[in-house]
Amino acid sequence: MKKIALHWKIIAGLVLGIVLGFICSQLNGGKQFILDWVQPFGTIFVKLLKLIAIPLIMGSLIKGISDLKDISKFKSMGIKTIVLYIFSTIVAITIGLSLANFFKPGDGISNETVETLKSNYINNASVQSKLSEAQNQRLQGPLQFVVDIIPSNIVEAMSDNKSMLKVIFFTLFLGICMLLIDEKKAKPLKDFFDSLNDVILKMIDIIMLFAPYAVLSLLATVVVNSDDVDVLIALLKYAGIVVLGLLLMIVFYALCISIVVKKSPLWFLKNISPAQLLAFSTSSSAATLPVTMERVEEHLGVEKEVSSFVLPVGATINMDGTSLYQAVAAVFIMQVLWPEGLTVSNQLTIIVTALIASIGSAAVPGAGMVMLLIVLDTIGFPKELLPIGLSLIFAVDRPLDMLRTTINVTGDATVALIVSKMERKKG
Repeated sequence: MKKIALHWKIIAGLVLGIVLGFICSQLNGGKQFILDWVQPFGTIFVKLLKLIAIPLIMGSLIKGISDLKDISKFKSMGIKTIVLYIFSTIVAITIGLSLANFFKPGDGISNETVETLKSNYINNASVQSKLSEAQNQRLQGPLQFVVDIIPSNIVEAMSDNKSMLKVIFFTLFLGICMLLIDEKKAKPLKDFFDSLNDVILKMIDIIMLFAPYAVLSLLATVVVNSDDVDVLIALLKYAGIVVLGLLLMIVFYALCISIVVKKSPLWFLKNISPAQLLAFSTSSSAATLPVTMERVEEHLGVEKEVSSFVLPVGATINMDGTSLYQAVAAVFIMQVLWPEGLTVSNQLTIIVTALIASIGSAAVPGAGMVMLLIVLDTIGFPKELLPIGLSLIFAVDRPLDMLRTTINVTGDATVALIVSKMERKKG
């Protein structure tokens, strides 16, 4: 009997999770059953993926750097990676702004809907926490994100997945210094990290056996926690434009794979699909990173020295889906609450600010809304309207977060393939 491919198992889990969620949401006590007996399995799975994310980054990145032998190759790869990530983010933001200006989703929102959303969400604890977090980030200096990259305590940085950039900095520094000392002296440390990397990859294989059941759990939980259907319908046009933009980004990636890498886009999407489905289920690039690295190396043929650098950096600074969402959401909120602010200069500012805000943004669920508040504040959006603006989009943020994380992960894999192709050609 032919073995069922992993991505089909995950898709089955996704569908069954949605069906189970809908059934339980209609039953008396069904929601509590999901929260008590189904949700914990999804939570455990996400925790396991996050558990191995930092050791994977350290083991894989040091192995990749130490295998380079020539430090100039690392510099070349780094420049290509950063330039490609910036370019794809600009493309995403431009697509988002273009669609939002063309379709004008804010024009279909009545005052009654605005008031309903305001009353439902303005005092929501999650909305208030994001407003508070954005306020703290606004008080920081312009170079604070550079300061934040440098850890003062690597053990402390390793204890928090939000500090991934700090871990990457330390690991790069360690790996480069290993290249600069005598090879015999570096060998014991290199052997340790090579062994760590192999063990972590085996841990990923074991964890992924649980993936279909975890996806079922995660999706069932999302469905039973979904908001008022009438409110969701009112925001359908806005959500539809975000989804359209994200689909256009898939087309953009497919063109890149076809033209630059000279590979079939279907081959690419088939092999990266388990990582995409997990990104959709978890809404976290950091949690999905171990699977993304495994798929890119083992199934797309990207060298470890490339994937071990490009993908961890991408999980932190490459937020194509999130940046596109910010562009659409910012214009949507302005169309509803502050139409006079829709000037060309403000929209150009959105492109620059969304690009900068994406660098160093936490690769965790909900980070996009904090970045959105920073973007709105930068263009002079009235501060008293910020809670209302956030309330407008909060109802559909969770499903959109799942979709934009999928795009973020797809973008990371695309850039890894392109950099691999360019490095091979150069070599």
